[in-house]
Amino acid sequence: MARFLKLKEMMFPRDIIVGHDALERLPDLCERLLEGKALIVEGRKTKKIAGDKVKKLLESSRFETKDIVITSSSMREVRRVLKVIEKEKIDFVVGVGGGKVIDVSKFSAFKSNIPFISVPTAASHDGIASPMASIKDRDVQTSKKAVSPLAIVADTSIIRKAPYRMLSSGCADVISNLSAIRDWELAHRLKNEEFSTYAYSLSKTSAELIMENADIIKTHTEEGVWVAVKGMIVSGVAMSVAGNSRPASGAEHMFSHALDKIAPGKALHGEQCGVGAIMMLYLHGEDWKGVRDVLKEIGAPTNAKELGIPKKKIVDALVKAHSIRPDRYTILGDGLTKEAAKNIAKKTGVI
Repeated sequence: MARFLKLKEMMFPRDIIVGHDALERLPDLCERLLEGKALIVEGRKTKKIAGDKVKKLLESSRFETKDIVITSSSMREVRRVLKVIEKEKIDFVVGVGGGKVIDVSKFSAFKSNIPFISVPTAASHDGIASPMASIKDRDVQTSKKAVSPLAIVADTSIIRKAPYRMLSSGCADVISNLSAIRDWELAHRLKNEEFSTYAYSLSKTSAELIMENADIIKTHTEEGVWVAVKGMIVSGVAMSVAGNSRPASGAEHMFSHALDKIAPGKALHGEQCGVGAIMMLYLHGEDWKGVRDVLKEIGAPTNAKELGIPKKKIVDALVKAHSIRPDRYTILGDGLTKEAAKNIAKKTGVI
């Protein structure tokens, strides 16, 4: 009998602290898990919201710190961060901010082979816990393998102060997992793509957690934030189990990335994925109406008008979506004709 030689490494957060004033627990957490010099990566706004406090908390403990303000999730900013890590002999990175800050932080930590702590100030997508980073490289948004956070400190009293639109976008991103896992199943059946039932279950559970608690989330209380963030963390862990973004990224994400090219800056990533999921679940023959209704309940867009994107561009993005990641098989197959795309968008009420 042949020996079984398969090897797989899965990296998970060691510590997750979610709740009111969670930030106060950061020094103790770092003392337990880390030593050396910290680089705090932050945005202009998030520096004031939490970055300065993180610096003060760590320095009141036994840590030396440096900080850097970034302005975008681009390779240019990643290179800036890498230079500081090398020059200052940084031992770990603390990302304090929204999606862009977290993505640059985790990818820079990955490239430097040092730990990363995720401190989200908003919950606009499931990247706060995932091992993947969305980085713009040569003006093209790309999904890059990064590092899972060693720990996550999500202070609901801070996240609640972010605009509600960001939270509803993050919830829409997680709900869109329902489309992504159907694509993954399809690729497994038709292309024999590697499949993890555990990652599948985690991804599905995270989406259902958001769906079932939409009434709490829409109140925009700390309790609602707490439930939403839990769902985003579980979604991120699903990607850690899979070792890629398959459990949370399918045709709906390809549609979103196509929109980023065709109509940049009009809507948030999670908002676009939510609308994409409505159409892709329709193609899969799944309960797209149920997903649409929950998106409406949490205040996320469900059509072109609410996204602020012209109908024609929605159709163009649907036609081009399959070409965004040709290596990733989805329900879109080799692509939709313009007439088919228009028909899908009309039947689901997106246009």
